[in-house]
Amino acid sequence: MPPASIDRTDRFCIIGAGPAGLAMAAALKAAGVPYDQVERHSRVGGLWDIENPGSPMYESAHLISSRTMSAFAGFPMPATYPDYPRHDRVLAYLRSFATAHSLEPGIEFGRAVDAVEPHGGGATVMLGDERRTYRGVICATGTNWDPLLPEWPGTPQAEVRHVRAYRSPDELRGKRVLVVGLGNSGADIACDAARVASAAYVSVRRGYHFVPKHVFGTPADVFAHSGPRLPRWLETPLFGLLLRLLIGNTRKLGMPKPDHRVLESHPLMNDQLLSHLRHGDVRLVADVERFDGGEVVLRDGERLGVDLVLLATGYTKRIPYLDPAHLDGSWAAGQLLTAFSRKYDSLFTLGFAEINGALFPHLSRLSALIAQVARAELHDPIAAERFLKWLRGTSFDLTGGRRLIPTQRHQHYTDEHALEQATRRAFRRMSWTWPSEPNILYQELFILLQNTLADLSLEGDEPRDRRPARSESLPTAAR
Repeated sequence: MPPASIDRTDRFCIIGAGPAGLAMAAALKAAGVPYDQVERHSRVGGLWDIENPGSPMYESAHLISSRTMSAFAGFPMPATYPDYPRHDRVLAYLRSFATAHSLEPGIEFGRAVDAVEPHGGGATVMLGDERRTYRGVICATGTNWDPLLPEWPGTPQAEVRHVRAYRSPDELRGKRVLVVGLGNSGADIACDAARVASAAYVSVRRGYHFVPKHVFGTPADVFAHSGPRLPRWLETPLFGLLLRLLIGNTRKLGMPKPDHRVLESHPLMNDQLLSHLRHGDVRLVADVERFDGGEVVLRDGERLGVDLVLLATGYTKRIPYLDPAHLDGSWAAGQLLTAFSRKYDSLFTLGFAEINGALFPHLSRLSALIAQVARAELHDPIAAERFLKWLRGTSFDLTGGRRLIPTQRHQHYTDEHALEQATRRAFRRMSWTWPSEPNILYQELFILLQNTLADLSLEGDEPRDRRPARSESLPTAAR
C-alpha cells in the first residue's frame, strides 16, 4: 500500500529536537511561522541525552565552552552551574529551554525520518507510512552519530570499539587501555583510564596545543572575549606565548612537536590530562601501524600489550536520511553561512558545522535568520528570493583567515567571530532584527570583580558566600 500523501506546504518541518532543533523551533515560533517537528527519541536533548540510543555521551563528559558563553540568546545558563557543566546539567538546561518556550507539545516523538527529498516547490519528508510535503525542511539532527572507523592490518586479540559505545570508567577498570586519538573525547576517556585502568596509553598522530580551561582564574573563552580583538598576525603568536607560559613545554610529557600553530586546529581543552601525564598515570605513544597477535604495533616500532582499544577517531559528517547529491560542494565548508543550500530554497542544515567556540549562541542567531527567510517565503516571496540571490552570490570566508590543518574534521570548521559577523551582515542586508542577546559576559565579569573586592576586604572574620545571592533556577525572563 503506497504511503499516504499529506500536503503541509503551509509550514516547515524541523527534524530533530536536540540543541539545533530546539533553537529552530523557538525561532519559528517567535516569528509566527507554522511548523511541524519530529524526533525519533522519546525526549528532547539530542546527543546530550545519555539515554538516547546512539548518543556518544559518557559519564565524565562536560561542556568544553563555559556556561557563560554557551547559552542560547536571551536564555542564560543558571548561575549555580559550574564554569563547565557536566552533560546532565546541559540536558537539564535544554529541557528548561524547551519548557520555557512551550516547545514539547509541538514535537512528534518516536518518529524517525526515512528520507527527505527537496525539490523546486518544497521538500518531501518520508515518515513511515506517511509522505508529507512541506514548504521547507530544516535538518537539525547534528553530527557525532556515525563513527569514523580506521582500519589496520592484522587481527587484534584485544577488544576494539569506537568511543561512541563508551559510557563509564567501570568498563576500563583493571584493564590495559589504549585510546586512539586525542580530540576532547579521547582526552576525557584517557583521564578515566588513568584513574582506574592498570595501564593507560593514548596514540597520537601529531602534536597538539593544550588550551587551559581557566586563564588567571577565568574561563578561557570568557578571558578571550573580555579583551580587545587582536589582528590575526598578532593574536596567534601572542596566544602561543601565553600558553607556553601557562602550560610549559608539552614535548617533555611525550607530546610530539605540533605541525601547526596554535589556533590552527580545534583546541584540546583538558587540564586533567596534563596532570595525569605529569604524574605518569597515562602515556602518549605513537600512531598505530598494525595488530600482531595480542599486541598493538606502533609506527615507531614499540609494541603494546593491551586488553581494550578505544577509537576516539571522530565521526562522519552525513545526514542519513538525505541523499548526498542534494548537498552541493559548499556543504564541505558548512554550506552558505553553515545553514543554506545553493541548490534549494526549501533545504536548510543547522548544527553541522564545527565551530571554534560555543555552539548554542550561533544556533540561536542562525535559527533566527532561517526563521526570517521562512516567514518571507510564506508572506513575501520577492524579499525571500532577493535575499537568497544575494546570499548565493556572496563569498563568505568563515575560517576567519586561519590556515587550518587539512583534516576531515576541519572541512566543516568555522571561526566563531567570522560566522557572527557574516550572520550580522545577512541581517543588515534585509534590515531584519538581530536576536536579543543580553551581555552575560559583562555580568559575569562584574561578579568576578565583586568577588575579588570581597577577597581583598579585611573587614570581619565571619565566613561568607563569595558569590552574590542568585536564583537556583533559570532567570525570571526564562521561567
